Amino acid sequence: MSIEDEIGLLERVPSLRRLGGGALRSLAIAAESLSLQAGEVLFSAGDSADSAFVVQGGSFALEPEGGADEEIIAGTGTLLGETALLAPTKRPATATAREAARVLRVSRTTFLKILDSYPDAAQRLRELLASRTDQWARELENVRAALTRSRRPL
Repeated sequence: MSIEDEIGLLERVPSLRRLGGGALRSLAIAAESLSLQAGEVLFSAGDSADSAFVVQGGSFALEPEGGADEEIIAGTGTLLGETALLAPTKRPATATAREAARVLRVSRTTFLKILDSYPDAAQRLRELLASRTDQWARELENVRAALTRSRRPL
């Protein structure tokens, strides 16, 4: 895959798209491409996470720690481990290649250096995260209100 193809792939990821052209080019150049075979585990639930992965091709089955009723599939253009780009965290799920697959690995160290080099990109990312946090807070408030209503006697 050429650098231009990798930039195009990164532009398809909503949270990365906001970084802009220069930052995405730097990210594409710095990212490490990895190939996996069907059944190979990219990461396991509970592992320390110091990087994120953008699925270039193929797909991954995601199994949350403790299991889940339905299979979660991550395909091309999916960003796996977004939180690990900004802070130390643990993997919440195991990601297993469903067929031959390729990913771009972006380390936290590289990502943070790119944000330092592109302050406008960092600001756009802060705005996105603030918007998401506001949305989550509203959704939690809606759940709280619904639970409060359901507890009231009739």
